[in-house]
Amino acid sequence: MDQVETKSVEVKSLTGKWVLDSAGTSVSFTTKAMWVLGVKGTAKVLSGIATVGDDGSLSAEIVVDMSSVSTANKKRDAHLQTADFFETVKYPTMTLNVTGATLRSEGKADVRGDLTVHGQTRPKTFPVEFSASDSSIEVTSEFDLDRREWGISWSKMGAGLVNHVTFKGRFERAPGAEPEGGSAAGAE
Repeated sequence: MDQVETKSVEVKSLTGKWVLDSAGTSVSFTTKAMWVLGVKGTAKVLSGIATVGDDGSLSAEIVVDMSSVSTANKKRDAHLQTADFFETVKYPTMTLNVTGATLRSEGKADVRGDLTVHGQTRPKTFPVEFSASDSSIEVTSEFDLDRREWGISWSKMGAGLVNHVTFKGRFERAPGAEPEGGSAAGAE
């Protein structure tokens, strides 16, 4: 695991295990249909856990339920479940295994990990903004994913191949995982 570069953030206050609050977490995406029509969608997060080590190392796992993908269009949503797209009977989840992070500035980091979609794993780096207290960490990340990287290349009538994804998550300190002192990163 890589160490988070501390700069002005007190990493010690984040040491411990953190559990994702699924109710306080969302995954949304936008793409194009017919070259110009915007399509918005959401997916549900099943679970997530993160660990910040004494040395500032970060590891995490976030699991998304791909059968929950919804664009508010039943026909399109059913098609997204097929082998043309996510093939959810065979690959029901998308998983991000975080392997490290580098702090860019107060409340901003680049998070590295392995993203598994459609049974294929690719390394990715995601820009993240965060704020934290002793009991919770709020995380937001916006990034583009080209689904062709995971072998999902179906396209007809201008269907977008690149999706803009927004992840907003809330991690809560795991029971019994108390901070080791200092103020929390990003707390005001």
